[in-house]
Amino acid sequence: MDYDTWSENQQTATVTVDGHDLEVAYYDDGDGDPVVFCHGIPTSSFLWNEVAPPLSDGHRVIAPDMVGYGNSAMHDGFDRSIRAQEVMIDGLVDELGLETLSFVGHDLGGGVGLRYAAHNPDTVEALVLSNAVSYDSWPIETIVDLGLPSTINEMSVDELQEMFEGLFRDTLTGDPDEAFVEGMLAPWDSEEAMISLSRNAIGTNTSHTTEIDPSEITARTLLLWGADDEFQAISNAERLEDDISDAELVGLDDANHWVMADRPDAYRDRLDEFLEGD
Repeated sequence: MDYDTWSENQQTATVTVDGHDLEVAYYDDGDGDPVVFCHGIPTSSFLWNEVAPPLSDGHRVIAPDMVGYGNSAMHDGFDRSIRAQEVMIDGLVDELGLETLSFVGHDLGGGVGLRYAAHNPDTVEALVLSNAVSYDSWPIETIVDLGLPSTINEMSVDELQEMFEGLFRDTLTGDPDEAFVEGMLAPWDSEEAMISLSRNAIGTNTSHTTEIDPSEITARTLLLWGADDEFQAISNAERLEDDISDAELVGLDDANHWVMADRPDAYRDRLDEFLEGD
């Protein structure tokens, strides 16, 4: 599925975050126990396009664009931190009438998952974290720089696209999947999106993971990690495995930060096995 098709299949809901009514675009398909997927920066829900749809045969898969990302609200005037994204997830869960769920998070989405699982133990039955931000492992320098208004003010949309294309191509294992690269670039192809990205980047607040005690997470947890990640090292997953009482670490070799794109079949199979064991 390409990015345009993914976007056409999305639905929208209005969710209140810190008093702001924000439009949230989300992919929603299938029946059965719900599985919520949450992406990170600088991606969108399209990150899950090779993982979520096949799982809809046995689960209801829900993959929102975080606010400030993808096809969700991008205008100025609201917080985009993972604390705010947790509020968005909580509102979307209420809007969709979900009582219990599994949560799958990557990068910043993993940080959202850590917070949401810690704060909602009766809702999150299973938690999957992939190359997730945790403790004080983030933000990386590239994202910090993007959060400076001066950086974005001096950059054109074409320059941003070129920078991100290089980032994705350099950090994907093997020959990059062109549809994946194009889908990752697509949401950031406008001035509004570029400013939104800067606001998203400046919202990367390390305090929002350091204030969480992973030992409070009661959900059955799978740490499904790209073993060769240069951004969120597998040592962070080892630390999470020690701190979360019911956690298992599975490192996928030949996979960098974008583990679900580097090893989609292995990632999907291991995720499906874990979810079926719920």
